Amino acid sequence: MTGIAIVGCGNISQQYLTNLTSFPELNVIACADLDVDRARAVAKEYGVPVAGEVAQVVNHPDVEIVVNLTVPAAHAEVAAEVVATGRHVYNEKPLTLDPASARDLLEAAQAAGVRVGCAPDTFLGAGLQTVARSLAAGDIGTPLSAITLLQGPGPDRWHPSPEFFFKPGAGPLFDMGPYYLTALAVLFGPVTRVAANGSRAHARRRVGSGPLAGTVFDVEVLTHVNALLEFAGGQRATTVFSFDSPLSRGDFLELTGTEATLAAPNPNNFDGPVRLRRTGAPDWTDLPVRGSTAGRGIGVLEMARAIAEGRPHRASGELALHVVEVMTAILTSAEESRFVPVTSTFTPPEPWEAAI
Repeated sequence: MTGIAIVGCGNISQQYLTNLTSFPELNVIACADLDVDRARAVAKEYGVPVAGEVAQVVNHPDVEIVVNLTVPAAHAEVAAEVVATGRHVYNEKPLTLDPASARDLLEAAQAAGVRVGCAPDTFLGAGLQTVARSLAAGDIGTPLSAITLLQGPGPDRWHPSPEFFFKPGAGPLFDMGPYYLTALAVLFGPVTRVAANGSRAHARRRVGSGPLAGTVFDVEVLTHVNALLEFAGGQRATTVFSFDSPLSRGDFLELTGTEATLAAPNPNNFDGPVRLRRTGAPDWTDLPVRGSTAGRGIGVLEMARAIAEGRPHRASGELALHVVEVMTAILTSAEESRFVPVTSTFTPPEPWEAAI
């Protein structure tokens, strides 16, 4: 069994712990948080034997992989601390807030002989793995383009403490963009350049629920972003990320080829449906969806297996760095009104025939 530690016991830790504590190959040993009482409460809820401060947990002798679920602004610092102890780290998305710190992290990990993994791992789920197999089988002919759409009124309507969603490192692009951009990168390969524009509908927002309901806070990021992506393989993609829409919609990811269009599932989910519509066909055809629907944390499991088997893991730091650079390039393009090149690259992961 691979020893796992969780750092950061906020909302997302519940989903991770539900799954990680259920995988027989993983042993969740410890939980840490700046609020030690919260770490202890979460550890007790999930039967995790050790809880405490970050340094105590990261240095636990039985821990091999640290799952870093801290806020985005802390991802680089905490991950670097983990790597310095000689342990593998798996970050929640985004990997870091900028390409320079992401590169520094990967270089430090290489020097230490450890691995960096990163969410999102939704592309390992049954839905997007079915899409990947369909593309590989030539179901749409030669892939040409994609359209993605993520829109809604924003998390301030429901989240009890939504301020961080509207600070640098978040917004619809950095918070939700990794799901869509990772899916596109896995399916089409590396992005080579981007063009974008953006806007901010409200300078200030109001907390909509919980004990802070009614509190007003500043919006520090673009809350509507349109981006055009060009890929090394020649494909193009049109993407929209918005917290400024009264209409909520996230299930729009369509891939167009010379012979057909493929409607992929919401890339924030692990399951289907997946639909195919050939040129001239009167309607969509549902494809059989096969693979894991276990949820968040399967990237950690796949990484642990890859370490044991001595092969590359799929939710890699290189892929995550590329997505960070794409998002940063999108912001630069929106600010400077020009095409911005993307220089990083990665090897697209092989399809995963999951058995959990």
